[in-house]
Amino acid sequence: MREKENEGAHAEPRSARRETGALELDDITGGVVDAALKIHIDLGPGLLESVYEVVLARELERRGFHVERQKGIAIEYDGMFFDEGFRADLLVEGRVVVELKSVEQLAPVHSKQLLTYLRLLHLPVGLLINFGAPKLKEGLHRIVNKLSPSASPCLRVNRPPSP
Repeated sequence: MREKENEGAHAEPRSARRETGALELDDITGGVVDAALKIHIDLGPGLLESVYEVVLARELERRGFHVERQKGIAIEYDGMFFDEGFRADLLVEGRVVVELKSVEQLAPVHSKQLLTYLRLLHLPVGLLINFGAPKLKEGLHRIVNKLSPSASPCLRVNRPPSP
């Protein structure tokens, strides 16, 4: 469902990003958060998770991101192979797992679940987004798996400037 002619105003065309190299993780997660915020403002809380999944995937594609929905992930454990050990709600640019919820309040198991997905995929970062929260800020969590601190100055909040 790509609509290149309707790409978001904030989106840098995917082809231009590819010329300069792969996207930084902060660019991917920032784009997902920005799109999720727009959707939460426009639609509000209370819809089914599947609705937010379709709408967020389409918005990200409009912004030039490659998105896979309901990506079946194979895992192997102790000589046993599972074709679909789990399904990632969204896999953005093949590097960021986005787990979506539409519940009144997240449970501790939701963060643990995403961390397990990241470990199995050997990926450093994922986003847990609860569209059921009254304010998206309350339902947004960045989960990391052995990720070194970001070098991005825009994410260095309340830190003294470097000399």
